Amino acid sequence: MTAINSWSQSYDPIAKKEAMVISGDVRFTVLTPRVIRMEWSGDGQFEDHASLTFVNRNLPVPSFTTSVKKGWLIISTGVLTLKYRENSGQFNAKNLTVEVSAGGKAVTWHPGMKNKGNLFGTARTLDGYDGNYSTYDKKYMTLDPGILSTDGWVMIDDSDRPLFDNSAWPWVMPRPEKSLQDLYFFGYGRDYKTALYDFTQVAGKIPMPPKFAFGVWWSRYWAYTDEELKELVHEYDIHKMPLDVLVIDMDWHIVDKKEWYVDGKKINDQAGEWAGWTGYTWNTDYFPDPAKFLQWTNDKDLHTCLNLHPASGIQPFEKVYPAFAKAMGVDPATKKYIPFDIVDKTFATNYFKLILHPMQKMGIDFWWLDWQQWSTTKIKGVNPTFYLNYVFFSDMQLHDTIRPMIMHRYGGLGNHRYQIGFSGDTRITWRSLAYQPYFTLTASNVCYGYWSHDIGGHFRGPDMDYRQDPELFTRWVQWGAFSPVFRTHCTKDPAIERRLWAWPLPYYYAMRRAVKLRYALFPYIYTAANEAYETGISLLRPMYYDHPDEENAYLFKGQYMFGDDILASPVTKPMNHYNDSRDSLYATQKIWLPEGTWIEWNSGTLMNGKQIVTRTFMLSDIPLYVRAGAIIPMQPQKCRITEKPADTLILEIFPGDKGSTVVYDDAGDDQTYIKGQYTLTDVDFTREGRNMKIHIAPVRGSFENMVTARAYELLLPLTYPPEKVEVNGNAMNYAYNIQPGTWSWDGNNMTTIIRTGMYDVNDAVNLDISLSETDISLLSGKPLKISRMMDILKRINDLEWPYNGIYLLENIAGMAETGNRISLNPAITNIKQELTGLDQKITELISVMEQINDPRYIPVLDLLKTIGQ
Repeated sequence: MTAINSWSQSYDPIAKKEAMVISGDVRFTVLTPRVIRMEWSGDGQFEDHASLTFVNRNLPVPSFTTSVKKGWLIISTGVLTLKYRENSGQFNAKNLTVEVSAGGKAVTWHPGMKNKGNLFGTARTLDGYDGNYSTYDKKYMTLDPGILSTDGWVMIDDSDRPLFDNSAWPWVMPRPEKSLQDLYFFGYGRDYKTALYDFTQVAGKIPMPPKFAFGVWWSRYWAYTDEELKELVHEYDIHKMPLDVLVIDMDWHIVDKKEWYVDGKKINDQAGEWAGWTGYTWNTDYFPDPAKFLQWTNDKDLHTCLNLHPASGIQPFEKVYPAFAKAMGVDPATKKYIPFDIVDKTFATNYFKLILHPMQKMGIDFWWLDWQQWSTTKIKGVNPTFYLNYVFFSDMQLHDTIRPMIMHRYGGLGNHRYQIGFSGDTRITWRSLAYQPYFTLTASNVCYGYWSHDIGGHFRGPDMDYRQDPELFTRWVQWGAFSPVFRTHCTKDPAIERRLWAWPLPYYYAMRRAVKLRYALFPYIYTAANEAYETGISLLRPMYYDHPDEENAYLFKGQYMFGDDILASPVTKPMNHYNDSRDSLYATQKIWLPEGTWIEWNSGTLMNGKQIVTRTFMLSDIPLYVRAGAIIPMQPQKCRITEKPADTLILEIFPGDKGSTVVYDDAGDDQTYIKGQYTLTDVDFTREGRNMKIHIAPVRGSFENMVTARAYELLLPLTYPPEKVEVNGNAMNYAYNIQPGTWSWDGNNMTTIIRTGMYDVNDAVNLDISLSETDISLLSGKPLKISRMMDILKRINDLEWPYNGIYLLENIAGMAETGNRISLNPAITNIKQELTGLDQKITELISVMEQINDPRYIPVLDLLKTIGQ
């Protein structure tokens, strides 16, 4: 049998003989120290084909021992001890046990034992859900089981799953009809990360999406013409808003014909589906010249995706029907439709060759499989969702040099090999928003780390009329900025707006800030995507991955780690209300901070971990907490992720004694990263007293068309202006208006900024910094106080002054300008004097404003009190 090695990953389903222990009609394969495959076959013939879930068993043989004692076969890996009574046949609770010795707690499993602590995986879709409640069947969401459990083990029964054959394009085939058991036991205690890594070793890695996938996607169910889409892109350009993907919904193809209506009602097609729902023929009324339109999108560096509903097969009205019918052995003159049969290899081959490949050559980058043939196929056990994902993804792997990607719903274990997920049509409610982070996090427990949600929701919730809730949409966009994929979407409803700039300015500014932060963080996000590929740990991961023995890691279900160093806790509830229903100016949120020191990014506040904190967040604030000592790689602002050149690397180094990171990069749109064509840049820093050293190592590795020289911008938040800055032994001068080769200091954010010239990426860059002060407690929280005083100034300006002889505008303006003043005069004594004075003035201002007995001032006073604590 040959290895399945035509794909982006080399899958080999045959384990090494040294890993196998055969005893009569059972075979045990030790795949890793924590994973054992357990087979019983009534005829003694064991299965070596890949299954739809488990595709790779040819792994390095782990160390283990085998012995037989009193008729019991014993296999021990040091983590697992398996015992099987020889010649006792089919596995049951009396003849098979596995003892897990991990995490300081021994657990003994046997067949039939219930897993009570499963942390869940994900579900096929959120279609029709309001939060976790289905408005269709009036039931609550039931998530599939995941790989992780607080019990310390999971057993996956693979006995009924179909298999892959060994052809050049591996194809599904049914399991042999015979008595068998094919079980995979994972035992790991609370070592969740290793469990996920082991799963990807046997079930395949999480492939990296192309770079553009991490940008902004425009998507809306609407009958756009090509000119309307060009106008939309022009609006993005006018507002300098980032955009990378145009998702073109179903109206790109013919959806209506006069003959499809009888007595004013639309008829069904030959497949029994709504006529026009499935289609492959461009609607030339909307797209007169599709090739030229796609050339235009390519020239604009935009990537395109077309919506497909392939349920109805190939209908006689399709332009490609005559050729397709002939290829399938059907006389075109019969006008009989060709049923959609994705498990028929001949059908699938013709489907891609005659229909989809020509459109891909024309410029379509990937496909959105929005709906398909219900829940069954002709082959028992083959879920059509899963198999569509496999066929579409693997076709791109085999026939294209571009990096494969699709968008479709979840099809079950193993589906992580075919990103990206489309979560479906949710209700526009706060409940839906609040559920999405948790739903996304548990999906990481089955390595399905790339859910793409309808940001903003799909269709109206029960409380929504033609008035939209701008606060809800803003918070949804902020969650989207820190979700795997940022794709706004909604149904065909003119009352629903998804253009960010079409909302009132305060909301637009808050949303724009979130989107721009996502783009700035792209190097960090892309490095995390590579980590997911290498380790099985997704970009978004629950808190219990790092803190498996902390109860709060399981209780705070809406917060998560975004990569290794950023803790995110999106606001998913509206701002506080007063008794008269007026909104306050902030939302209140409880956040659990694990052990260590954390920096609240939006406020610049140093915070101790191992506690639950209650914090307030204005509309533009996103609750983000960065580990002390973290180095966050970023990039300058762009309107396209793939915009060239990427010749400046920004490194934000947060307070701490030391820290390090590795920045990953590759070509971004091909499959060469799998062959080792990528670069790694190691960065570290140490701080001893006032001396800080930053080391940027030469790149390791290479890829085609990589940047060969780049500049560096170092951001050092919560630092005073340094006394000296040297780069590779050369002194840098201070400049208020920073230029390459100089440094500056930002008083609004208490941040030192160092901007170098260009360096060859094969050369090391070393920075030596003499800090002027090590006690930064006075700086903590000041960026928040200054920014909120500016917010208060803007709101106070609209009120009547003086009020009963009290005039505060000048005092508030002076406090709001604190950061600007100390930027202009960054002497240490001046900074300390200004910041100490700011604290005193805020306390005095609270006292004065409490004397104003006017309800209009209450929201401002309450906001003021949040920074005066």
